[in-house]
Amino acid sequence: MSAPKFTTLGCRLNAYETEAMKELSQQAGLSNAVVVNTCAVTAEAVRKARQEIRKLRRENPDARLIVTGCAAQTEPETFSAMTEVDAVIGNTEKMQPDTWKGMAADFIGETEAVQVDDIMSVTETAGHLIDGFGTRSRAYVQVQNGCDHRCTFCIIPYGRGNSRSVPAGVVVDQIKRLVDKGYNEVVLTGVDLTSWGADLPAQPKLGDLVMRILRLVPDLPRLRISSIDSIEVDENLMQAIATEPRLMPHLHLSLQHGDDLILKRMKRRHLRDDAIRFTEEARKLRPEMTFGADIIAGFPTESETHFENSLKLVAECDLTWLHVFPYSKREGTPAARIPQQINGKTIKDRAARLRKAGEAQVAKHLAAQIGKTHHILMENPHMGRTEQFTEVAFASPQYEGQIVTAKVLGSTKTQLIA
Repeated sequence: MSAPKFTTLGCRLNAYETEAMKELSQQAGLSNAVVVNTCAVTAEAVRKARQEIRKLRRENPDARLIVTGCAAQTEPETFSAMTEVDAVIGNTEKMQPDTWKGMAADFIGETEAVQVDDIMSVTETAGHLIDGFGTRSRAYVQVQNGCDHRCTFCIIPYGRGNSRSVPAGVVVDQIKRLVDKGYNEVVLTGVDLTSWGADLPAQPKLGDLVMRILRLVPDLPRLRISSIDSIEVDENLMQAIATEPRLMPHLHLSLQHGDDLILKRMKRRHLRDDAIRFTEEARKLRPEMTFGADIIAGFPTESETHFENSLKLVAECDLTWLHVFPYSKREGTPAARIPQQINGKTIKDRAARLRKAGEAQVAKHLAAQIGKTHHILMENPHMGRTEQFTEVAFASPQYEGQIVTAKVLGSTKTQLIA
């Protein structure tokens, strides 16, 4: 009996949850199955999911094909209508042991082909914690799921539900286990990480969690935070940035745009000056801080002047690592109903200009590191990352998972050389 095959599309959180599903399906005794964990962030992501499902069915004609993830949650009818698909399960159901027991071959009784409940009624975070997902050097810990905000371009709250948090004690215990297993870096992840704690007693903030982890897990060498909403950053998180060298000096910001009018039309909660102020303040507290950012090109009604403000923001916030998203019309979102959509060629051109600005920022950052000494976490024998998440290539092999101290000698277009 062959073990189930898993394919993950989309974000790091999906990859994390795939690891959980592997464990759950193994415990249930599921075999001869193919599981596709889908993404719904854009219409293109859903199209790719359907394409992947057809390909996997051709490659595995006799296997049971199960579709889950955000696209399955938001469009169960799309996937249940595909002849290639045997079962569709929602984002809550995929993290429940009983779902996988029901899928196993020796289960007696009926199993519904579509198991997708109302995600907005879910009030608890999936408690299924993975010890050690990631590389042998870095582990990811999901501390939050869902989102309470309703940005006009985004379908994700309808795939993930409202925000819910993993209690701090549970998070700390998991990180202690990871450190005991030899992990040198832990990354906190979630859908809307800075909303962590709002649904817990006393409503703690993300900064409280960070400070608690660093205090209660003194043997953890490096703690990293994934994508955050800078407008929600609290005082304790700023204090951690200023005073805790074990908190890595790299933050990925959910900025989305650099023009105030477009930000309002996106229903974001910050303005461009808020983003600039935050990056300036964080750098005053921690001069070596680097920033990544998500930016959308070609949002409906975006004029050339609006777009130029996004380009300028890259320099004004001194962003290094850009994730540029060409706007993709997503049915079911308010932005898709805006009459003034931007044509595809213009969107593509603007995305290319943003990426070029990002490449220039990376080149500037790499040049500034030459001659400096960094503590580098090795991801494999020949590549590691600095505290600012910059890739470093080594000619001679190093020990994977270890933190090595090395002087930067040069750089390529994307990497430092040490």
